[in-house]
Order: sequence, then C-alpha cells, then structure tokens
Amino acid sequence: MHKNYLFTSKRLGFRNWTASDLTEFASMNADKAVMKYFPEPLTTEETAELTKRLQKHYIKNGYTYYATDRLENGEFIGFIGFAFQEYHSKYTPAIDMGWRLKPSAWGYGYATEGAKRCLEFGFNDLGFKTIIAVCTENNRPSEKVMQKTGMTKLGAFNHPKLKDYPDYERCLCYKITKDKWQQNTSHIK
Repeated sequence: MHKNYLFTSKRLGFRNWTASDLTEFASMNADKAVMKYFPEPLTTEETAELTKRLQKHYIKNGYTYYATDRLENGEFIGFIGFAFQEYHSKYTPAIDMGWRLKPSAWGYGYATEGAKRCLEFGFNDLGFKTIIAVCTENNRPSEKVMQKTGMTKLGAFNHPKLKDYPDYERCLCYKITKDKWQQNTSHIK
C-alpha cells in the first residue's frame, strides 16, 4: 500500500504519480467505456507521456490530477485533482478540477467524495480562489459530480483542443469560488 499520500478523504488517498502506476493507468485509458467522452482511448505510450506531464505539472505547480487509491487496500482507481489550463476560452486560464476512474470504481461515490475533498484541499491548503471543471456536453456522469460538489454552471463553449472532433468539441464549464464553497460547507461543521 502507498504511504506517501499528500492528503486523504474517508476512503481515498491522493498522491503524485509513480512509474509503477503505468500498467494500470494504461489499461484504464485503453478502456473504451472509460474514454467514452473522449475522442479515442490512449495507447500505452500516450499514457506514459500523460503520466510524465502530470508528474511535471506537480513539480512545477504543487498540484496535479492526483493518482488516487482506495485506502482500504491501496488499489489504484484512477485520478482526481487539478491542472492549470491555459487553452484559449472565455473560462481560461484557470485551475481545472478533473477525474477519471476505472469501471470497477464506478457507482461508489468515489468521484464525488474525491472531488469534494480536492475542493477542500485546493481552497484551504493550496490557496485557490476559484476552481472550474469542464466536461463534454453529453457527459452527464461528470456533470452530476460537478453539481453535487456545489459548482455552478457557467455555460457551454467549443473546446479549442477538440476542434478536430466535432462530436466532443462542445463542452460545459462549471465553477466554484472559495466563498461559495465555504457557504456550502459551513453548515456541515
């Protein structure tokens, strides 16, 4: 089991990426069900490059889309976390929260639990003021997670990185500010 978690939620551990994640991450990214809302599954080489970019992002910014494990048994289930997005849109540059989980981790509330914990970590520990989340227009599961975390829909836009993929180009953007998050969570304490 990994002991080097940067932070945890009730059931999940969040950490930087290691070389040992590649096999499971590549398998997950090659799964057509996982990649349903993306233009195409990733090859092992593409996943290796993505992993390197995520590691570099962490070194540069102090956060990333964190490798995420189940605390119960240390099982890698995917990623939940943040990336600084600079592609050209009316919602960026911004800190984006995202997630991608393998099918065996679906249906347990892990994405929502992890996203809520990441918001807490982002606002309280990393000092973020605003966080967005983006998904393709037809990605209802991700949109529901955004709604469950208290994010507000800003609108739809054509994602510049997806302009060659008309079925995926139209995306939704949600946002939450630290003030709004604090209002949403103040009744829980």
